[in-house]
Amino acid sequence: MKKHLIAGLLVWLPLAITVWVLLWFVGLLDGVFGGLASAAQAVLPAGAESTIEALRKIPGLGVLVMALLLLLTGMFVTNIVGQWWLRQWNRLLHQIPIVKSIYSSVKQVSDTLFSSSGQAFREAVLVQYPRQGSWTIAFVTGRPGGEVARHLDAETHLSIYVPTTPNPTSGFFLMLPRAEVVPLAMSVDEALKYIISMGVVAPPPATAPALATERN
Repeated sequence: MKKHLIAGLLVWLPLAITVWVLLWFVGLLDGVFGGLASAAQAVLPAGAESTIEALRKIPGLGVLVMALLLLLTGMFVTNIVGQWWLRQWNRLLHQIPIVKSIYSSVKQVSDTLFSSSGQAFREAVLVQYPRQGSWTIAFVTGRPGGEVARHLDAETHLSIYVPTTPNPTSGFFLMLPRAEVVPLAMSVDEALKYIISMGVVAPPPATAPALATERN
């Protein structure tokens, strides 16, 4: 009985978690769409309220609308006119107290993480943490900068993010000598699977490459 229950759980658990994540994502986008619809009701004529309410009840419409909005926004900000408006928008937000602190911090982090030319979270490595002889997988986020770079040689040190298990969104930020960081050939996706599964889902072995930051 126990063996059959576990076998059934292994079949349904991945599917249930996948459906739950998809429903959460759809609900999130529908919530954002609902907020935009509520804002539209406040500015549009009274006769349009029934139409907006009918649109809000269509399941999944928020996903399509938000995807279209992101696509149009991306197309707009990649041309000269859009770049000018984006600079004006950033300048406006940087002049609002409190808002400028939050917005500038989030924008700086997001620009660093999602930049196609950046090295943040582009490479998985092996480091000794939290003590010598104890190893864990981490991700290279760059090199020490600012005031820290005056105390630590940026050419011989790396900035490392050590995620926790099974939730990799929390973790620890370390700056280690390059010589103490072992590069891994596994991709970031494979490393995340290895971390989240607590070592159960291991990627196939491969020859470790040189650190990407050494090639720059």
